[in-house]
Amino acid sequence: MQVIVNGKPEDIEDSATVSRLLEGHNLAKAPCAVEVNKAIVPKKSHADHKLREGDRVEIVTLVGGG
Repeated sequence: MQVIVNGKPEDIEDSATVSRLLEGHNLAKAPCAVEVNKAIVPKKSHADHKLREGDRVEIVTLVGGG
């Protein structure tokens, strides 16, 4: 199925969750925030939140600096 990730179309497996999407982007352990269709998905829900065809996902990673 296809979802939009940070504004770009991406093909993912049909049973994908937010956790699987983050793993595919090498962000499973990175500090980040995830929004699906303009709603924040809490980290504790990543493994259970199933993505659907056409979902719009925004992944924001935290970057340290000074």
